[in-house]
Amino acid sequence: MEATNNHNSPVGNSASSSSPPPRRSICSNCSRPQPVCLCKFLPSPPIATKTKILILQHPHEAQHKLSTTPILTKCLLNATTIVNRRLKPGLSELLDRSPPAVFLFPPTPHSSPPINISELNVTGELVLIAFDGTWKHAKEMVRSSEEFLSRFAKRVCLDFDESMEGGSIFDSELILRKEPHGGCVSTMEAVARCLRVMESDGAAIEKKLIGVLREMVRVQAGFLKPMNPRPKLLKIKNMKKKNERED
Repeated sequence: MEATNNHNSPVGNSASSSSPPPRRSICSNCSRPQPVCLCKFLPSPPIATKTKILILQHPHEAQHKLSTTPILTKCLLNATTIVNRRLKPGLSELLDRSPPAVFLFPPTPHSSPPINISELNVTGELVLIAFDGTWKHAKEMVRSSEEFLSRFAKRVCLDFDESMEGGSIFDSELILRKEPHGGCVSTMEAVARCLRVMESDGAAIEKKLIGVLREMVRVQAGFLKPMNPRPKLLKIKNMKKKNERED
């Protein structure tokens, strides 16, 4: 009898009420919570490209809810993701064949000048390699992968005019994630801008990908408080504006 009474006691009710709430329903296709599902915006079928896209995603970034890589691979038929900290032999059958390839990363101190993507002379099928992670993680991934990549791949970068205020729609339209400096773009944007040059119908492909990204930003905006730009970036922008007015 005492056991029955304890079951109905306030202590028992407290334990029941503290049980974790049910998990959110996740879309089986885009792997996003149902309230921010993007399936109706994804191209169907996925966009076919002659360029093969391989994205090395840092393990930490793979856990980030705002990563654009999962959506990008849903949009592109020939895009694959490898979650790892570096590229090395045995990790990708495609790269083990040493195909003509380019890897996307901006200039860094003491590095050889990269080729601007707009100046890339595409004469055949290429593999496009992108690194997905924070700025710090991306630099580490590139540094640890360069010895392997140097056998068959060249480094390219996106064109960016430093006099312009930002090059990403995350910065120009709605800031959801903080970038370390101007010119940084999401992985999805970077790949879209590369495909504009590398594909014969690249302008149309870029437009479709950026369209999906805009929808992702718009849908997510209803659930997240937009981040303010970093004070350092704002200071630099304000100084540039002041100098331009004085000139």
